[in-house]
Amino acid sequence: AEVGWRGALQCAAPPEMDGGTRRRGAKRDELPERVTLKKEIGLLSACTIIIGNIIGSGIFISPKGVLEHSGSVGLALVVWVLGGGIAALGSMCYAELGVTIPKSGGDYSYVTEIFGGLIGFLLLWSAVLIMYPTTLAVIALTFSNYILQPVFPDCVPPYMATRMLSTTCVLFLTWVNCFSVRLATRIQDIFTVGKLMALGLIIVVGLVQIFRGQYEGLTPQVAFEFSKTPSVGQIALAFLQASFAFSGWNFLNYVTEEVVEPQRNLPRAIYISIPLVTFVYTLTNIAYFSSMSPEELLSSNAVAVTFGQKLLGMFSTIMPISVALSTFGGINGYLFTSSRLCFSGAREGHLPSLLAMIHCKSCTPIPALLVCVSRYLYFYHLTSHKIQTHNLINYVSFINYLSYGVTIAGLLYYRWKKPALYRPIKVNLMVPTCYLLFWALLLGFSLHSEPVVCGVGLVIMLTGVPVYFLGVHWSEKPKCIYDFIEWATYLGQRIFFVVFPQIDPIVAAPPAGWSEKASSARKASGTF
Repeated sequence: AEVGWRGALQCAAPPEMDGGTRRRGAKRDELPERVTLKKEIGLLSACTIIIGNIIGSGIFISPKGVLEHSGSVGLALVVWVLGGGIAALGSMCYAELGVTIPKSGGDYSYVTEIFGGLIGFLLLWSAVLIMYPTTLAVIALTFSNYILQPVFPDCVPPYMATRMLSTTCVLFLTWVNCFSVRLATRIQDIFTVGKLMALGLIIVVGLVQIFRGQYEGLTPQVAFEFSKTPSVGQIALAFLQASFAFSGWNFLNYVTEEVVEPQRNLPRAIYISIPLVTFVYTLTNIAYFSSMSPEELLSSNAVAVTFGQKLLGMFSTIMPISVALSTFGGINGYLFTSSRLCFSGAREGHLPSLLAMIHCKSCTPIPALLVCVSRYLYFYHLTSHKIQTHNLINYVSFINYLSYGVTIAGLLYYRWKKPALYRPIKVNLMVPTCYLLFWALLLGFSLHSEPVVCGVGLVIMLTGVPVYFLGVHWSEKPKCIYDFIEWATYLGQRIFFVVFPQIDPIVAAPPAGWSEKASSARKASGTF
């Protein structure tokens, strides 16, 4: 089971360490050698993780960017529907990968298994360095802006107040995730219901407007009147804006090892959640456009608040509070899943081995959570408040799509490389092919329209190449480096009371040995 942890255990368990968990001569009852990673995510919690991570701040800030780049209400709605369809195609591919390679870590684990350590490390590097901290900063900033909106109704909330409130929220949810997996998933369940209720309120109010005859802006003649003729590149940027609102559809794959019966519940959760979110997003945008003109929507910095002020009157404060609750759950979901990515990276030896350890009682990855929140704090407080949110969205969405495309290309390569491998789910080859075709067109036109934003994203990803060869591939490091890593790991274990988890036998089994015959035997014995 420890073969896959080669790099991590080389650093964590030199001769004077016993199993990477206790120093010789120390009290033997200080720390257990291993603890079992708990499986506490059932089908309901799996659905709320996907829905809760998708529905964050995106649906409340992306409609402006989608409309701005698409140039008309009708084309904007088409972009939202197709965006959900593309997410559905991608999620079907991830369902196959998730049950074929049943490891936590999502894209990173699959790419590492299929293409090797370097490509996997580059995805991990870009995610930990920029993608997750940036996304978390956008969601946290949206949370603080919306929750302070009723307090400062006639002006923009003070800069320092938004920073302090968002940071307090992130730190509190980090503590929750360190304290209990069950409590974190319960928060996700509750706030996912709250998100759906908030969007349900918008949809109901919009439908009432339509039934009253206020749908002139949605008629084809008016909806497809272009304020400006969009180029193909602008349409690609509209899709990037929509993709930010749909990002998170693959996050259940980051916690596969904590899902109850993942071979059954992972694909079920995906097939339930993605169509539901697409339906809700489309109706929400129809509600926006039924009550607001394109000019009103483009001039608004808080679409849901403007919607509420126009239609809810004295009850308009419901909207900013609802959005704040929605983004609160989104922050919790991002912390929950991004910490598992660091956990998986450390287990493969691509990050310090301490990050692959969990608390011996609560079974939570405390070191990985603290690394995630520290990256957020560093990024958030060094980022100028003058940076436009929509530029950050384009930036993150480009890196996101790049990761999705590489992962789904890996599915096709894995089909060719290991055709006899048993796959509990096997999607039609047209599904990944259609996704990759759309992916190539989108990234190509995005590079043409925003070469600086996309180019910087590629440069950041490629800076991981020398880091990989120096930190991971170089195995003959000086003894002083190993001594320091050993000391830091030992100290971290004592401070956080963490040990390596017991690996699930299904995860420990190397996929290379999963032939059709062996996999059929597993299926017959009830392993699958």
